[in-house]
Amino acid sequence: MTEHREPTYVYSEEQVADKSAIARNFIARRTRLNQNVDRADNLLVKRFYNLDHNTYLEGVLPAKYKELMGLVASACLRCDDCINYHIIQSFWLGLMRAEQEEALNVALVVGGSIVIPHMRRAYELLTELYD
Repeated sequence: MTEHREPTYVYSEEQVADKSAIARNFIARRTRLNQNVDRADNLLVKRFYNLDHNTYLEGVLPAKYKELMGLVASACLRCDDCINYHIIQSFWLGLMRAEQEEALNVALVVGGSIVIPHMRRAYELLTELYD
């Protein structure tokens, strides 16, 4: 059985927030909204959050590849919050902008032209983080 462990992050949440207003606002809003969900103390939600967290741990597949897969799926599903989350996580892990752009290329081919508006917003976040 493969051991799963927390990934090693290259950047902190504070460093990401300092680089990007989009990331800073996303992190603050997500934290605030998660506090509301946490107060509900819903066992099913807690189990799902735990499953989601454990999915992106280091394992047979490195966390960076899982984040890129998450980015592709999120773009195809047209979820801007999810796209922002995976871009930020990928940045924390030290992925290059080109790696994320290539993942967005895959999403565009898989998802079609409906992905374009979401890709535009993704590129805006990438620009803030990497430029």
